[in-house]
Amino acid sequence: MPSCRTPEPKVQPKHLLLELLLASGDEPLPVSHAVAACAVFGLSENHVRVTLARLAAQDMVLTTERGAYRLGPAARSLARDVANWRHAEQRLRPWNGQYVAVHCGALARSDRSATQQRERALHLLGFAELQRDLYLRPDNIEQDIAAIRERLHTLGLEPQAVVCGCTSLDAATEAAVDLLWDGAALNRAYRATQQRLEAWLAGAAHLPTPQAARESFFLGGAAIRQLVYDPLLPEPMVDGALRQAFIHSVHAFDAAGRAIWNRFYDTLPTPDTAPRKARLRVACGAIDNRHDFTPETTP
Repeated sequence: MPSCRTPEPKVQPKHLLLELLLASGDEPLPVSHAVAACAVFGLSENHVRVTLARLAAQDMVLTTERGAYRLGPAARSLARDVANWRHAEQRLRPWNGQYVAVHCGALARSDRSATQQRERALHLLGFAELQRDLYLRPDNIEQDIAAIRERLHTLGLEPQAVVCGCTSLDAATEAAVDLLWDGAALNRAYRATQQRLEAWLAGAAHLPTPQAARESFFLGGAAIRQLVYDPLLPEPMVDGALRQAFIHSVHAFDAAGRAIWNRFYDTLPTPDTAPRKARLRVACGAIDNRHDFTPETTP
């Protein structure tokens, strides 16, 4: 029977509820469904209601009708960015051997929040620091450098940063660039995650639905975070076929997880206050729990 091979991480009610709301899409999330879903993770009804009230005070959620919520204006960028993992393959383009450089030397480091947001934006797009304040990545993602620049700005990089193409590196710099990413480790991670997801799915039908829902949440969440933070390096830096197989396994797991969670919600009574039952499609935790949810532009 499948099971999580490592201890399940502690679930933060704020993160879990935001993921439930993200998964509900355009349909409002009845509180009764939120309570039932959170109970699968050992969270009490009181904890759920208190957390929803706090999220509402932060404009992260809105009350749409009596006993139901949807994402608020402060979480709209979150919803857009979380969906990006589904389009990872479409973001790739053939590599011409050139790089994209970001120079942050003119940016202040005294604002800790701005510095963290800047570094996170660069990390999300696979940039690595070659020298102090100089970041590089292969020029093989998005439509062109202008699109990369726009994406970095959307994620929080200050407009004063210089984003440009980088060509004709000398031999010493090329050697240093080769050490910025560990392609072999990425290949191992692709293979390991694919095997883990496929092994779990092979026995998922034998699990009680609440257990399967909980485990799919954790396993899928870890896989999606891996994909979200993958630098999407070109060949020969990584094995492109291996990465493609990993990405396809994440999509397959997501679809299976959605079906499991739909079965879970099918067992619940339709809330009297909801015009129709919220068909929550929570395959897995798509949010990066290493970052607190605050009203900001995120992935």
